[in-house]
Amino acid sequence: MQPTILQILPSLDYGGVERGTVEVANELVQKNYRSIVVSGAGGLVPELINSGSEHIDLPVGKKSIACLSLIPKLSLLFKEKHVDIVHARSRFPAWLTHFALKNIEPKHRPIFITTVHGPYTVNRYSKIMTTGARVIAISKYIKKYILENYPGVDKKKIEVIPRGINSNKFPFGYKPSDSWKEAWYSQFPNIKNKFLITLPARITRWKGQNDFVEIITKLNASGIQVHGLVVGGINERKKRYLKELEFLVKKNNIGDHITFTGHRDDIKEIMSISNIVLSLAKIPEAFGRTALEALSLGVPVIAYNHGGAEEVLVDMFPEGKIEPLNIDNAILLIKRFYKLKPKVENKNIFTLDNMLDKTISIYNSVYQ
Repeated sequence: MQPTILQILPSLDYGGVERGTVEVANELVQKNYRSIVVSGAGGLVPELINSGSEHIDLPVGKKSIACLSLIPKLSLLFKEKHVDIVHARSRFPAWLTHFALKNIEPKHRPIFITTVHGPYTVNRYSKIMTTGARVIAISKYIKKYILENYPGVDKKKIEVIPRGINSNKFPFGYKPSDSWKEAWYSQFPNIKNKFLITLPARITRWKGQNDFVEIITKLNASGIQVHGLVVGGINERKKRYLKELEFLVKKNNIGDHITFTGHRDDIKEIMSISNIVLSLAKIPEAFGRTALEALSLGVPVIAYNHGGAEEVLVDMFPEGKIEPLNIDNAILLIKRFYKLKPKVENKNIFTLDNMLDKTISIYNSVYQ
């Protein structure tokens, strides 16, 4: 009999953690496991339910004293649903799970697994993510973060399982439809026939949009005619930073050479028409998804050489690595790619299938 797997996280809104949770749940159903997800509401709930998983709506992401009442509810839920494995993907739900499991006698207690999705602030609160019977790290960088900051953790229980993408959704050599291109160039006519350099990242200071503006400014000043495209949404708290960027564009007189698109759901199409995609995160990212998606399409990537982006480029496109925060190196490499487009090999090892197989292998290893 296959085990019952319950994943717990704050919500099922759109995001990397949430998407990964649904992908694992869908695969569990396909393999005849019983799949349950406990979270708040969100846009991915219908997909989860339609694919055969059970969703239980509990506010496990709302940090308040009132949420302590969820602990006995979770204990009862684990027992009534005969849960075999609880997989926590976020800190507060992990703490609720930790206390809920203590209320269950050891012989009936589900096995606790965690995934460390990022380099959390190092403290006792974050340490809960290292206490699973098995701990999944989404990159080698995250495994190193765990071992350096929580030296008491047994490194043998840490498993690196990189996030993966569906090659069918990001096929190598993809070309957008004529209807998409017509709509796109109707909205952004000044981009047509330009050498396009794209930075896909939400508007926030550490994602490096200010570096991007400086790169586009210096390229055009040196006679390399390029157009910069910033693709990413913004929340209310970051509007001041956007105004700073807009002022910088105006000050540098490059309004005709840079476009802010805001949030877009057609990132695959946008990257596929780009000549180069940049990843300029000022601090290491847990996983280099932007670099992976672009390279999977066959688009050259230039990225600061740290964190998850470094791991992706090492395996897929090492010539795109540059020293972190070194704008001049970025410009030199862009100029080289401008003169002679580099060849991107079709060799993605960071696939969704690999991620799913390894995750389910973890479940099986602790259940047997």
